[in-house]
Amino acid sequence: MEMVKDILSIAYEIYSLVENVKANKKRCHRVSERVKALEGLVTSISQREAVQPCGEVEKALTGLSITLKSAQKLIKKYIAANLVKRILKSGSHGDEFNSVNDRLNDAFQSMALALQLENGNAVFKVFEQNSRLKEDEVDRKEDDADLKRMLLEYAEYVEAMQRDLEAIKTSVNKIVEMLDKPSIISVDIRLIEPKDLKYDPESCIMETPSSKVYKGQFGGFTVAIKQYLDPLNTSPGEIKSIFDKEVDTMKQFESPNILRMFGICILDEDKHKPQYLIIMEYCEKGSLRDVLSSKTELSWARKACMCLDAAQGLYRLHLTEEKSKVHGSITSSKFLVDENFRVKLGGFELAKTETSLRRMTKEKDKDIESLCYFSPQMLNDINHRYNKECEMYSFGIVLWEIATRKKPFEGCTDNDLLKKVCMEKYQEPLLPDCPEALGQLISTCRAFDSAQRPTAGVLVDELRSVVVQLEQQ
Repeated sequence: MEMVKDILSIAYEIYSLVENVKANKKRCHRVSERVKALEGLVTSISQREAVQPCGEVEKALTGLSITLKSAQKLIKKYIAANLVKRILKSGSHGDEFNSVNDRLNDAFQSMALALQLENGNAVFKVFEQNSRLKEDEVDRKEDDADLKRMLLEYAEYVEAMQRDLEAIKTSVNKIVEMLDKPSIISVDIRLIEPKDLKYDPESCIMETPSSKVYKGQFGGFTVAIKQYLDPLNTSPGEIKSIFDKEVDTMKQFESPNILRMFGICILDEDKHKPQYLIIMEYCEKGSLRDVLSSKTELSWARKACMCLDAAQGLYRLHLTEEKSKVHGSITSSKFLVDENFRVKLGGFELAKTETSLRRMTKEKDKDIESLCYFSPQMLNDINHRYNKECEMYSFGIVLWEIATRKKPFEGCTDNDLLKKVCMEKYQEPLLPDCPEALGQLISTCRAFDSAQRPTAGVLVDELRSVVVQLEQQ
C-alpha cells in the first residue's frame, strides 16, 4: 500500500540524516534505532499479499507517518551549518527528544495492538520502558558533554571575530552554564529539611488571605515557597502520610513542561503550631497571560516554541496511565513562563496535600475563568462529560491567545458567546501575518466537531515541525 512506501521512504531518509548530525548524535542515532525496529513491523504489513489492512492498522500507520516526519525535521535541525545560532535562537538543547521517543513508543504500542503481537516479540525489548529510559539518560549525558565541548571550541573560534563578539560569548556561556546545571526533573519530590531552604521570611513576593509566597533557593534552583498562614489542625504525621501517597501521582507528571514540585517542609514540627511550606519551581515571568499582556516582544518563532512547550505539558498529562486523565481547567493563567520563556503547565500540583492544610476562604480566583474556554459540546449540554476532546478545544483557545496576545471573546456576554460558538460555529480570527501552518493547527484545535481536533501527541508532532520551519527562516 502507498502509505507503507511513504513511511519506509521517510525512515530511510532518517537513517541517512543521522550520519551527518553535528550535535545530539547519541540521541539522533537512538531515534534511528527505534525507527529501524518499527520498520520491521511496517515491512511485515506490506508483505501480506492480497490482504487489506484493517482500520486499526491504517490508523496506526497514519500516526506513525506524522511522528516520523516530525522526527525527520528534528534531526535535520542538528545537521545545519549554523547549528549554534539555531540553538541560541530556539533555547532548545535536546529536550525535544523526550517527546519524540514517547511518540515513537506510542506508535509501537498502536502497531503492536493492531497487529496483535505477543509480548515476547523482539521489538518489545527495544521499547521496554525501564531500559529505554536508561538508554535515553545515558545518551543525554554524552550528548550534553559533546555539545559543551563543541560550544567551548566555538567560543574560542569567535574570539578572533570582531563583530558581535561579546553577544556571542555571553550566549554561548549561558548555554554551557545551563548544561552544567542538574536536570530539574532529576531531583526527587520529598520532605525537605528547613536547613536546605534559603529565603528571607521578611520579604514575601505575594500574599493571599490564606498564604504567603517567598522567592528562595533549594538545591541550586530558584524556587517559590508557599507558607500557609493559618493551617488546619492536621498533625504533621497525617500531612506526611498524605504527601507520601501523592508523590507517586506527581512522578507521573515529570516533564520540563510541567511545573516542578520539589516537596514540603515542616517548620517547628515539635511545637504546638507547626508551620507548613510547599516548595515549587519559580517561574520568573509569571503566568502565560501575564507575558501575553506585557510589552515583551515575541517573534513568531518564539510564539511557536511557546505553543510547543504548552502542548508538551498537556501531552505529558494526557499520557498518564489513567486514560481519561485531564487537567479540567485549561486557561492561559494555568501556564507559567520561566526566565528562558519556557512554558510550563501548572494548576494541579500536590492538590491533596494543600487541601489538608488550607482553610476555605472567600478568596476569588483571579484567573480568566469564563465560558470562553468551554467547548461547543460543554456549552450546548451542561451534562456533557468533560474529556480530552473538550480540553483540546480549551487548549486551542490558549494557542489563539499566544498567537494574537488578546483575551478570548473580550467584551462578549455569556449569551453572545453561546450564539457565536454554538449557533454560528464562530472562531475568533488570527492575525493576518500568522504563519499558515501554525494558524491551521490553532483552528483545528478549536474545531466545532470534537472528532476533528487532534490529540495532544499529534499536536506536539505538528507543532515541532512548525517550530523547525520557523527557526530556519
